[in-house]
Amino acid sequence: MQKVDVSEKLSLFNEYWKPKIVGELNGQYVKLAKLKGEFLWHQHKNEDEMFMIIKGKLTIKLKHQDITLEEGQFFIIPRGVEHLPVAEEEVHVMLFEPQSALNTGNETNERTVEILERI
Repeated sequence: MQKVDVSEKLSLFNEYWKPKIVGELNGQYVKLAKLKGEFLWHQHKNEDEMFMIIKGKLTIKLKHQDITLEEGQFFIIPRGVEHLPVAEEEVHVMLFEPQSALNTGNETNERTVEILERI
């Protein structure tokens, strides 16, 4: 058991859209990621996904609405809901997801991170 300094962990990497594992609980990973630009439309068939904004502003586009999240806010995307994260400027997020969740959900492409780095 040890405490985690989120700012310190975020200082250890610079790449975008490549989540890093910083903790585990009850079959869930706690991940940190830096986001910038537009990701891709995808869904997680079997997993809910939680985005917690540490720094910046993130828009999560859904088919019928856009959700804008600012620092200190979070949003849970239910399994099966197609979404597109968009970060106009750099955003730092904490993600809570089951260990089985791929960052690209039902899509597999060059942005898919199958083996996550622990920091």
